[in-house]
Amino acid sequence: MAQRAMMVSMVDPIAQAPLSLTERRKAKTQLDIARCAAELFSERGVSTVTADDIATAAGISLRTFYRYFRTKEDAVGPLLAGGVTDWITELTATPADVPAAAALESSARLTLTRTDRFGVDSLRLTRALLRAVPGDPALEAVWFRVVHDTEEALVTVLGERLGPDADPLEVRLLAVAGNTAMRLAIQTWAGTGDTAGDEDTGPTPADIAVRCIRALTAGVGSALDPSAG
Repeated sequence: MAQRAMMVSMVDPIAQAPLSLTERRKAKTQLDIARCAAELFSERGVSTVTADDIATAAGISLRTFYRYFRTKEDAVGPLLAGGVTDWITELTATPADVPAAAALESSARLTLTRTDRFGVDSLRLTRALLRAVPGDPALEAVWFRVVHDTEEALVTVLGERLGPDADPLEVRLLAVAGNTAMRLAIQTWAGTGDTAGDEDTGPTPADIAVRCIRALTAGVGSALDPSAG
């Protein structure tokens, strides 16, 4: 139950099937809990925060917390996966005549340049959270689970985009390249800036993502772009 909810928001980015009211409420509750967990982890450190602390901050009972998540670290999954959902949604909406590699790039840029308050705050929380990931095996496991799920989602969307005649290996390679590029970009950005005030003087996360995507999809992207020949 929790695993699927991590990969969806109001609309499933793969199936484009609207969620029921119950599913939307469940997803919102999970995201609210995730945001509280991320705030606490970044402020106090993972080791000092308990599941009870997260439940209290989220305004729920400990029993309710464990209905949604097995561990305190699992609680941040929906926040991390929310960015994935946004990216997949933007990628799916990119016009079909845009080459796959270019579609990955443009959708990543759109995802990482949101200016609405919720989007900006989600990026801030994700950045703070990823700064706490290194050295914490349980948080790393959640992060890499989201990374794995992202690759599978990309394979599905890119496979549909490129059509039934596309080489499955090439589709997988493009998904791996795009996924790795985004992961590197987010992790690189998380390691920059002022950790206290998050004042940036370097490249934006979108700039880093575009650079990584262009570098890692160069060979695969040209092989899959019909206009390249």
